[in-house]
Amino acid sequence: MTRYWIIAPFESKNYEAFDKVWQFDLAHNVISIGWSQVGDPSKMTHEALGEAVALAYPNRPNATKSLFVNMLWSFYNEISVGDIVIARRGRKVLAAVGKVIKTGFYTPGNNPYLASPENSHPNFLGVEWDSQPRNKAFTSIVFPMHSVYETTESQYHSLMEGTDSHFPSEEPIENPNEFVLEKYLEEFIVSNFNAIFKGKLKIYEDLDGNDGQQYSTGIGPIDVLAVERESNSFVVIELKKGRPSDQVVGQVLRYMGWVKQNLCTNSQGVKGLVICRDPDPKLSYALQW
Repeated sequence: MTRYWIIAPFESKNYEAFDKVWQFDLAHNVISIGWSQVGDPSKMTHEALGEAVALAYPNRPNATKSLFVNMLWSFYNEISVGDIVIARRGRKVLAAVGKVIKTGFYTPGNNPYLASPENSHPNFLGVEWDSQPRNKAFTSIVFPMHSVYETTESQYHSLMEGTDSHFPSEEPIENPNEFVLEKYLEEFIVSNFNAIFKGKLKIYEDLDGNDGQQYSTGIGPIDVLAVERESNSFVVIELKKGRPSDQVVGQVLRYMGWVKQNLCTNSQGVKGLVICRDPDPKLSYALQW
């Protein structure tokens, strides 16, 4: 059975480096990912891979290390010949689509633009890239921030058909029109973040360069994860998006708990912020606590 994989070939914010690495991948029918400090994952058991990741990244949160292990394991042990790869540039651009023609192989220094040991992408897949689509841009975020992520056949077809198909939520929508309007509001807030919050908050960016918009967690994506400059506290920002008030409050509290456990240092706190288009009497009762 064909499986569908979204892979980021390089950090999109480094435009010049991305272009060089990606053109090499296209020309040689490959795609690569990093984590060169881990060694050769192709020869490791799952347990050994976990140990290697823990040794290579001792200061990362356990949730992050587990994510690294799972992505590398999928890359070498779950992606098969005939599977479909969607290469993404950032979270709004589909760079190319291709079919896997060679399973994962370890070749450090293969890409001349990533030859230094600390910046090497030694983990490769052979991929026969299609001529179309290429550099297909979407108006909103359609990709998760993971370097390797399995998606569904229906989501793949949505991307091919050109729709801004967000990864589905199991949360009930109370007002579909409000959901659509507040998705646009989210983009507006992120684009004007400093002006709206008068420099008191900044959008969080983790050590891998992933920003806080639709920040991926083990329990779902946070709309916006920010940091309060004065206190250095994390701020979980959720837009109501047509959801029942109790659902939104519960979601914010769950995300706050996840951030506390996985991202906070001993001195950091976590705050929550719910944004909605109109006053909501039900939400006001939650503020009494």
